[in-house]
Amino acid sequence: MQVINRSSLLFATSLGFFGVFCPPMMERAEADENLFGYISGAETLPEGSSEVYLWTTHRWDKGQGSYSAYDFQLEYEYGVTSKFTTSLALLGQSIDTSGLVIDAYLPGAESYGLKFSGIEAKAKYNFLSPALDPVGLSATFELTHSVLDPHSGLDKDTTSAETGLQLQKYFLDGQLIAVGNLGLEATYADRAPLSASKQARADHSIQQLTGDPNASFEWPTDPEMEIELTAGAGLSYRFVPNWFIGVETQYQSEFETEVGQERYSWFAGPSLHYGSNKWWATLTFFRQLKGGREQYINQQDTSLHLIEKTKNEVRLKVGYNF
Repeated sequence: MQVINRSSLLFATSLGFFGVFCPPMMERAEADENLFGYISGAETLPEGSSEVYLWTTHRWDKGQGSYSAYDFQLEYEYGVTSKFTTSLALLGQSIDTSGLVIDAYLPGAESYGLKFSGIEAKAKYNFLSPALDPVGLSATFELTHSVLDPHSGLDKDTTSAETGLQLQKYFLDGQLIAVGNLGLEATYADRAPLSASKQARADHSIQQLTGDPNASFEWPTDPEMEIELTAGAGLSYRFVPNWFIGVETQYQSEFETEVGQERYSWFAGPSLHYGSNKWWATLTFFRQLKGGREQYINQQDTSLHLIEKTKNEVRLKVGYNF
């Protein structure tokens, strides 16, 4: 995992060096350029144009033990018309965790490098253009299938369908940009059983945590249905040509049939964006400010949700237009 950390740091340093010494090429974000790491704008690609994205997200710190996970996304987007774009993405992940057992979620230590984890297809339609109308409005539909659990790193077949709305408003001739998002996601998930050795180790860990010699680690293998609501907003300001600095925030709440509201979390953090006429990059740090509902045994920080979320996330997105 140290190799990935050093590579990310080197890339961010190189990006800053290039941005400082290259000549300005733009005065406003181009169509569908991602000013934020987690919040999406309402712009779409011009007809016939294409864009390739590479996303890297680092999630770490569940309050105890050691937890570090990386999510990767390689996406191709195409402008079918000036108002309608489609995209297809390959997903990957890596994980390194030890010293933490979470009943029903994390059976123990797991560590591996980059693995294929799924595929995602998305369509986006623009109803109102932020550049031409008082407020921009778009809608998206995403269909995702993954084969790995992002929390434990183990095998898990998950299919999700998400619909979203994106609002975008330009101020000061495009120097200040405000964005708002709403999303609704439905998920069907089916986990593979634990191996006998993993189950035995997890049982032993739970017995030590609870002090109950008869306790057994719960690992549900019945299919699950979940609904997730997401709301977010971002504000980005161009402080010099090509460079934007901003802040973004996102609230998520998940509901499951048997338990009602299972979790909620609220993240916020700064973002930095650089864009030229051919490529752009965005770096966002996200910190969990508040979370709740389900907690793991002996969780120390009860003001956060640390089962399916972590305390911190960093996302780097790079895009190339052609």
